[in-house]
Amino acid sequence: MHITSLSASPSERSRSAWLTQFALTRLEGRDTRHDDIVVRTLPPAALLAADVQDPAIAAAVRAVEQADLVIVSTPIYKAAYSGLLKVFLDLLPPDALRGKLVLPLATGGSPAHLLALDYALKPVLSALGARHVLDGVFATDAQLRRHEAGGFVPEADLIARLDRALAPLAPRMRTPLEPLQPALSC
Repeated sequence: MHITSLSASPSERSRSAWLTQFALTRLEGRDTRHDDIVVRTLPPAALLAADVQDPAIAAAVRAVEQADLVIVSTPIYKAAYSGLLKVFLDLLPPDALRGKLVLPLATGGSPAHLLALDYALKPVLSALGARHVLDGVFATDAQLRRHEAGGFVPEADLIARLDRALAPLAPRMRTPLEPLQPALSC
């Protein structure tokens, strides 16, 4: 399975980027290829100009097109996904997500932003051809507490929701998902 993760947080130490990496640890040993796209590290001028000829932009688009599973993570700001994510998604061809599994992940300050996954992000993913969208996982700041040594500590409920979202992947894999204890950092 080729997995491409798309992290769209403008912050270097973000909960959404950490949640993406944590989800990937839940899938360790089950991918044949893995690409990480961290949108904030793409060339800003090329990204804003929608220059799909730029080598870094072209490689990122190609990684999404070649993926079997695309993990899309974003912080939620003012009831919507990040502007970085929007800029990148606008670069993708209209059917870039057709035939792929998509796992939306989001983080926000409070549960008030939970519906942004369904009302803001999922319609855009559908417009890009996504028909197989796994259950989205939303985490509040309180569910991903900072750890003094770095990283975050996820609540047990968050781990359980992530595992439920990933459960449909188990039949496509050689072995089922195994329980994992909370991690301090990824």
